[in-house]
Amino acid sequence: MKDVHIVVGILAIAVNAVACGYGAWCWRRAQSNAWFWRVLRTGQGIVILQVALGGVLVAMGRKPPGLHVLYGILPLLVALIAEQLRVASAQMVLDARGLESGQAVGRLPEEEQRTVVTAIVQREVAVMTLAALVVVVLLARAAQTG
Repeated sequence: MKDVHIVVGILAIAVNAVACGYGAWCWRRAQSNAWFWRVLRTGQGIVILQVALGGVLVAMGRKPPGLHVLYGILPLLVALIAEQLRVASAQMVLDARGLESGQAVGRLPEEEQRTVVTAIVQREVAVMTLAALVVVVLLARAAQTG
């Protein structure tokens, strides 16, 4: 079981690193790409699996160092906070432009609509890309302390 935990940990780091790199590329191009979101969600799912496997190991009597547990669980918290920031990012863009809702965007000229949507997409991708980076760092630290 410990070997599975190690392999899944390496996979979690790798997939989240790919999500981070791909997200940076999407952000630079000011585009959202379905593949970025798929890779990101896959990385998040693998982190959940990793934490669950760690919990099983603890339940079986393994006693990991406290820092290992902390660095292993924090990525879940980072993902939850990032999702909340992602949801709020659209409203931040609207507020910065003095728009009360997404419906107000629909009343803007087409070029301005594109500008607002691009700003929202860039902000969402940036939030999730940075979250993936933090997850990679935390998981790498968990591996070092394990």
